[in-house]
Amino acid sequence: MTKYVVLLGDGMADEPHEAFGGLTVMQAANTPVMDALARRGELGLVNTIPPGMSPGSDVANLSAIGYAPERVYSGRAPLEAASIGVRLAPDETALRTNLVTLRQAEGGALVMDDYSAGHISSDDARPLIEALNDAFAGDGVKFYPGVGYRHLGVARGFDDSLKTRAPHDIMGERIDGHLPRGTGADLLNSLMERSRDVFANLPENTRLKTPVTQIWFWGQGKAPTIPTMREQYGLDGAVVSAVDLVRGIGVYLGLKVLHVEGATGWLDTNYAGKVAAAVEFLESGGDFVFVHVEAPDECGHVGKPELKKQAIEDFDTNVVAPMLDYLRTQPSYRLLILPDHPTPLALRTHTNSPVPYVLAGSTDVGDATGRGYNEFDAAATGLVIPSGPDLFRRFLARS
Repeated sequence: MTKYVVLLGDGMADEPHEAFGGLTVMQAANTPVMDALARRGELGLVNTIPPGMSPGSDVANLSAIGYAPERVYSGRAPLEAASIGVRLAPDETALRTNLVTLRQAEGGALVMDDYSAGHISSDDARPLIEALNDAFAGDGVKFYPGVGYRHLGVARGFDDSLKTRAPHDIMGERIDGHLPRGTGADLLNSLMERSRDVFANLPENTRLKTPVTQIWFWGQGKAPTIPTMREQYGLDGAVVSAVDLVRGIGVYLGLKVLHVEGATGWLDTNYAGKVAAAVEFLESGGDFVFVHVEAPDECGHVGKPELKKQAIEDFDTNVVAPMLDYLRTQPSYRLLILPDHPTPLALRTHTNSPVPYVLAGSTDVGDATGRGYNEFDAAATGLVIPSGPDLFRRFLARS
């Protein structure tokens, strides 16, 4: 039986950067395993973001795992709700609720200083979410703790007119031009402002290295209707990720969500545990696994070139290499490696440019010496796959 594995390094793709002498971070990173795969497998570019859609990780990961976002996507937060076991009623809207840190600029304007409150831990965040539920018990919004800075609010009374902005898209900018607007926005803006008082003197918050100043709502949506992986592609699979969004996609797709202790979504994540969980699932008879690594994207958002380089090198050493070692013990396998979208260091947010992929299998024979796994070598092949679902079918070797 063929084993199918997707290894996704969130946000790995980038643009030429002065920190690397005009190379991209993927070109500058030492990634011998992925480079070797690029020489013996299929290297090209894929468009993961459909025209007119925002290049969020929600849209991009759905695309990378073989689903057309323009058909099944209803918002980011409903996917995260599924990950933490929150079932949405038809009239309920889920809202991603970030714990953020603002700073006061000259003249008194509030600026988005850190969309993650210093990458607050889940343990440190939990009492803050509990405090929100106590403070806002009569306001019609129920809060649920997630992972790190990523949490969830659920409420009624919203429609498609509600518009929000992701806090990682407005780093260093004044918030007053990016507040929620549309039906229900008055309530959300009120809660965001009132949360400052909730956190201001909370002992569990004031002791933190980067205290939380308020919550930030975005990514809203209602429960989607999505066919399972078994229905869509005839596969029984699993997903490994530290991120509620990707776990939630797995839930809707009928995949087994493999929880790994110490998986954080940052550079300190438990890489070995992720690979071990994936291998154990495949060894138990599973035929497909999707392993998601968040760290490159997070490093892109904070704009730290050396950290993003480390994240990509860690992905090669600690995820791709051991997974490939396992797959080589199998009689038949297909391996797909890609980012979901670029997260350019200079922009500190996502773009919708095509991303490089490498597709390899047990029968590939190398013939492309000197080629590496990066944006420019991928573009030089002239191979551009129109969409994520097109690439996924190619990965499965199906027309």
